[in-house]
Amino acid sequence: MGDETSTSIAPQEQESTVRAGSVKQQLSRLVLSSLRATVPDVEVEPMVEVSAKFADYQCNNAMGLWSKVKGSGTSFKNPNAIGQAIAKNLPSSDIIESTSVAGPGFVNITLSNRWVAQRIQDMLVNGIKTWAPTLPVKRAVIDFSSPNIAKEMHVGHLRSTIIGDTLARMFEFSNVDVLRRNHVGDWGTQFGMLIEYLFEQFPNWKEIGSQAIGDLQIFYKASKHKFDNDPEFKARAQQGVVRLQGGEEKYREAWKKICDISRSEFDLVYKRLNVVLEEKGESFYNPYIPQVLEELNNKGLIKESEGARVIFIQGHQIPLIVVKSDGGFNYASTDLTALWYRLNVEKAEWIIYVTDVGQQQHFDMFFSAAKMAGWLPDPSEKKFPKTSHVGFGLVLGSDGKRFRTRSTEVVRLVELLDEAKSRSKSELQQRLTENGKIVDWTDEELEQTSEAVGYGAVKYADLKNNRLTNYTFSFEQMLSDKGNTAVYLQYAHARICSIIRKSNKDVEELKMSGAISLDHPDERVLGLYLIRFAEVVEEACTNLLPNVVCEYLYNLSEMFTKFYTNCQVVGSPEETSRLLLCQATAVVMRQCFNLLGITPVYKL
Repeated sequence: MGDETSTSIAPQEQESTVRAGSVKQQLSRLVLSSLRATVPDVEVEPMVEVSAKFADYQCNNAMGLWSKVKGSGTSFKNPNAIGQAIAKNLPSSDIIESTSVAGPGFVNITLSNRWVAQRIQDMLVNGIKTWAPTLPVKRAVIDFSSPNIAKEMHVGHLRSTIIGDTLARMFEFSNVDVLRRNHVGDWGTQFGMLIEYLFEQFPNWKEIGSQAIGDLQIFYKASKHKFDNDPEFKARAQQGVVRLQGGEEKYREAWKKICDISRSEFDLVYKRLNVVLEEKGESFYNPYIPQVLEELNNKGLIKESEGARVIFIQGHQIPLIVVKSDGGFNYASTDLTALWYRLNVEKAEWIIYVTDVGQQQHFDMFFSAAKMAGWLPDPSEKKFPKTSHVGFGLVLGSDGKRFRTRSTEVVRLVELLDEAKSRSKSELQQRLTENGKIVDWTDEELEQTSEAVGYGAVKYADLKNNRLTNYTFSFEQMLSDKGNTAVYLQYAHARICSIIRKSNKDVEELKMSGAISLDHPDERVLGLYLIRFAEVVEEACTNLLPNVVCEYLYNLSEMFTKFYTNCQVVGSPEETSRLLLCQATAVVMRQCFNLLGITPVYKL
């Protein structure tokens, strides 16, 4: 990359850099200070990236700056000269060991080993939370899972639930107040059908309660069959919707009963996945719809079209219908009202919707309507509040088609998760029996470990992919202990815990009295990767991509393996330092598991 010029930066003991935010954020602050000194008249954002080859990080501002200042009477002769000035103007800091400038002004930055070691030690003493990144928002709504009442949750809901929970966990770790919203479909035409069928089949439904409905799926199919084949029943059902929405007591009670039964079904899935949600379904926003539509109408956005009331969106051939021709409300009216509520009542700065990619057009249109109403700034301004649609692809079976059971019915999630657990348990029992360790395990430990490994495998198999792609559901692949799987990573974590246990040293005492050194190249590589944790979480949050955390976790386990292969831990002169590196790796791995909603296991 051309000739290099090096500069050494002595650590400034008296002026230690504030350890706020990720390493990248801290270096960006130093670079920003240098840019202001180098080109005081040019507004520019620092461009700091991890450098794979020439140093630890790299500042890439010089070429962009040269294109802005050349020909303006600047004293700089070329981009390299700007790079030299950026390096020279970096404030003194104990973070940076040295800098060098290469080629057209790339500023290569090498971190101080002492600072990296101290940062890891500080995390061990003060906790992983001190490595939380700083995000530009204080409060976010994450709208995820959101199944329809009286219908089975399917694998699409599984993806939304897993991805949404991980995003919520990442934002919560980053000190954002997250409103986890379950926007269930609890209000619509299907309820007239369900309620009238309940009244017809079980006139005494109040006395026999849940037994009247029994299996909600069978009940739903039976009522739908009657709705499709009995015109008189269909008319009653349509009238039933009107009576429910008009607030008639008998209909409200039946509606509430059906919702409660459905919720208890959903909760079986949420309990297994260890997911917490606060329900605010479609019905919650119903009372606010008229005033929101009135506001949009007063702004001249709502037009009459073929008997319906619509908003015309530039770039879309079809309009956004907000009141149907029969006077009823729909998804768009509810979604616009929910967004209004989240912005004005809940004061959220970032509203994130986690649904399949098939709904992209709907979100594009209703976000555009919100911008037309002046609720949201123009996206090019990069200001808050903002909305994001987190789309995801399909779950496929081994035949490459949408994942279903043999009878073409959608797979029941509870059964799917229970099968993951039972397969995990039988594999664990077989392995422990073969190596003679089954006697060391209690039934409770077997049960808890099978659950953590089984459910964790399902989550990780989903999260490790870029969410926009389809992925193939395979128990064999997800429960394999080879390659990039949750099972492999659980083994890697358990092995680190075993190394620490076998040392017979008290790590809690060591982290207060011992010190970390990074003299061996593999120690340094591991240490550098550990301190990148915060910027990885920041990137995953900024781009709403959980697979970034999965990739980091897998790479970390691979780097640890290389370190452990080349650096003797127990019984070496560097035992204390290396045990602390083992502990730091285990702590960071556990936090990654936590962000992914996976329970770590300490022995396998």
